[in-house]
Amino acid sequence: MISRTESVGRVRRSGRKIGVAGLAVAAAVSMNAAPATAQDGDALPLGSLGETGSASGSAGSLGDLIPGGPATNDGLYTGEVEVVDGEAADPQTLLGQVFDDANKNSRIDGGEAGIPGVSVSNGVDVVQTDDEGRYELPVRGDFTAFVTQPAGWQVPVDEQNFAQFSFNHYPQGSPELKFGGLEPTGDLPKAVNFPMAASEATAAPQQSCAIASDTQAYDMEEMEFARAGAIADLMSREDYASCGLLLLGDNVGDDLALNPELRASYAEANGPVRALPGNHDMDYDAETAANSADTYRRDFGAPYYSYDVGQTHFVGLFNIIYKGATSDGGNGGYTEEISDEQLEWLRNDLATVDKDTPIVVAAHAPIVSYTGAVTDNAAELYDILAEYPNAVTVGGHTHTLENHIAGDKRAEWAEAGIPELTHDQVVAGAVSGSWYSGELNADGVPYSYTSDAAEPGVLTFEFDGTERTEYYTVRGEPQDKQFLTGINSPTWRTWAEEAQQWQDDDRAGEGPGPIATDTVSLEDVRSGESWISSSFFAGSTAADVTFSLDGADAAAGTHTQPATGEALNKGWEFTDPVSATHNLSSSGAMAQASPHIWQLALPTDLEAGEHTVEVTGTDRYGVTYTDTLTFTVEAEGTA
Repeated sequence: MISRTESVGRVRRSGRKIGVAGLAVAAAVSMNAAPATAQDGDALPLGSLGETGSASGSAGSLGDLIPGGPATNDGLYTGEVEVVDGEAADPQTLLGQVFDDANKNSRIDGGEAGIPGVSVSNGVDVVQTDDEGRYELPVRGDFTAFVTQPAGWQVPVDEQNFAQFSFNHYPQGSPELKFGGLEPTGDLPKAVNFPMAASEATAAPQQSCAIASDTQAYDMEEMEFARAGAIADLMSREDYASCGLLLLGDNVGDDLALNPELRASYAEANGPVRALPGNHDMDYDAETAANSADTYRRDFGAPYYSYDVGQTHFVGLFNIIYKGATSDGGNGGYTEEISDEQLEWLRNDLATVDKDTPIVVAAHAPIVSYTGAVTDNAAELYDILAEYPNAVTVGGHTHTLENHIAGDKRAEWAEAGIPELTHDQVVAGAVSGSWYSGELNADGVPYSYTSDAAEPGVLTFEFDGTERTEYYTVRGEPQDKQFLTGINSPTWRTWAEEAQQWQDDDRAGEGPGPIATDTVSLEDVRSGESWISSSFFAGSTAADVTFSLDGADAAAGTHTQPATGEALNKGWEFTDPVSATHNLSSSGAMAQASPHIWQLALPTDLEAGEHTVEVTGTDRYGVTYTDTLTFTVEAEGTA
């Protein structure tokens, strides 16, 4: 986002997939729940995992159900874009060639052939190379040229594994900027040639595409938290060698001097790394938006682009627009919006793509979230995508985990001119969770629960030909960790209200004391106002969640945000108590709502003593997960 103030190894999937195929056998997995308890202290203390009345259950695994992406990439090599020194034949026309870098030295030599039919762009115009791989593009003042990698080919990567596919033409360089920006590139060169190596891996129909959003380290301590958490998980995987890793922006937290450390953090990735800029990756001392991404361009390359892997076309957009400096030279803020020139480029880019092609449109800010439209001109983007029914949008920015499906309706979307969602929208969670906040867990990293009741982690898209699935992996956990389950009771809601007030008062004085999320009083049970609350990370309007209490027949849970056209259901009654107890005890990040919470009312005749509930969640693809929580109903007069 925004800002903090406002199993390891190859993963396998099965079940329904978005695409031309239908239903396959569903997988079943299970995991343990971890209740939260706030502890005594001088001020409202940090939450911790409960050790009494604790959860029970059995861990599981998705197993080798269908292949992930290739573990190796035969085309991956270290290299760079070839810039041919000398005077351009026409200073208003960029010339060059896309070529088969057979000897992988980043230079056209030894009779290496050009690659025909490859898209090359100046950021607006898109041309395709001729039979010899040659292209011509008009010069647009200061601009970044880039090539679209076709499936079956691999652009080179630099020493830190970041894909090399663009060229910055800034004759005078950047104006004076705090973080340096771009050095002058001088006059247009004689040619700019884009090398690629043949790759069977990028042509494979089965692909795993890792997506990491909002690493957003503000200092080296937080960078080390990231490295010890979700980044370590990614670096140990071997399933995304060809599709690579996409960083969705807010890669650092305003201090662009940390860009080299960020790059080093991802240098051991299993495949090529590509990045997009977020609002915390910008030069906010620039006078106008024109130079607001200059340091990003220097360190990462083009801020928007496309590439093909398998049978999927990937588009990366930069949907943060700097408003420009204030009258006193300060930071004028930003809007979440796609610029007109990017929309024109997108139309030109998609004109080269078959209408039925699977398309992933990635951007830092999501197009919509469960609280409303995020990208201001969302409706205009959906108009462009109207002819591409197999497109999905994915974003970060909000530090939330969301799965919205075409056909979902929300009152807030309708107010923004989107009466019904026309394409799936995934919000990818966050490497940083809730900005590395909260107490440290057993692994020495902050719990950092997100405001919508999820945990730090990374998203993965999987493709099997034209079929798509996706899943979220919680940092440091096996793939079956997909729930937060606890008891939402009148007593807990009163505690939460007091804790929120303590947060609103800048944590002045003592907090409201301890609370547990795996315990409920008999009085609260008898009131009929207590329920089991389960945050199901893979949840969507196409998911099913059931509850089996003390071995009884499973009963369907109630989805708190059904997306049938209603406005947001917000309040402590719609809140996950596990993450909320932690966050109200530390960061204060609390939305009082989530798109992936289901509830089951506790029977009013439930007796005092120990009880067990098994939660079963089935995602939209037919993959089933289970979670078991043991909780205690305390008799009157017990503490």
